[in-house]
Amino acid sequence: MHLQLQVLPFQTLQQLPCSFNFPPRQHKDVTIKGSHSRHPSVSVKSLPRRVVLQLMGFSPISLCIYPLFAAPMQDMNEPEVIRTLKLSGGVRIQEIIEGEGREARDGDYVQVNYVCRRSNGYFVHSTVDQFSGESSPVTLPLDENQIIKGLKDVLTGMKVGGKRRALIPPSVGYINENLKPIPDEFGPRRSLLSHAKEPLIFEVQLLKIL
Repeated sequence: MHLQLQVLPFQTLQQLPCSFNFPPRQHKDVTIKGSHSRHPSVSVKSLPRRVVLQLMGFSPISLCIYPLFAAPMQDMNEPEVIRTLKLSGGVRIQEIIEGEGREARDGDYVQVNYVCRRSNGYFVHSTVDQFSGESSPVTLPLDENQIIKGLKDVLTGMKVGGKRRALIPPSVGYINENLKPIPDEFGPRRSLLSHAKEPLIFEVQLLKIL
């Protein structure tokens, strides 16, 4: 007597959009004869390739759920990084916009807009209104006896229209209350001086060299 092992058709998988349609193959009978006459021979039909892949764990469904194994990874471009320049006084500068025209030098008077923040990003003071966008530029002399040294180092060498972001440590910041830039209003002035012993972030734009 021969025992026939039949393979059940996977009709459900064939209807899925992610299933693979393999070409029909002819089944071949393989006969395994026993070593003793008391054991009957068994006829086994070869399994389709799809069934073999499913038994190994590579089912069409898994390829749809995990496309990582089905398609190669695409190359990713690295984002542009703004490099930081560290000055001898400890100031770190990022060049945002280079600007055009002549450079600001020691002793020049410059007109600038700025935004001052704490090192954690919290707002302190700005010459530009955050809501209306209106600006009130300030005029500063490039003289470390009149403005904080760190900001003088940032502005020196800038071109008109240029924009820089800088981290200014307290050692070259507001070492006394008479140094500019400082707001005239009591509230903003007190807010700025209350953080004078912290590193401050200044984002400045050079508008004019007077």
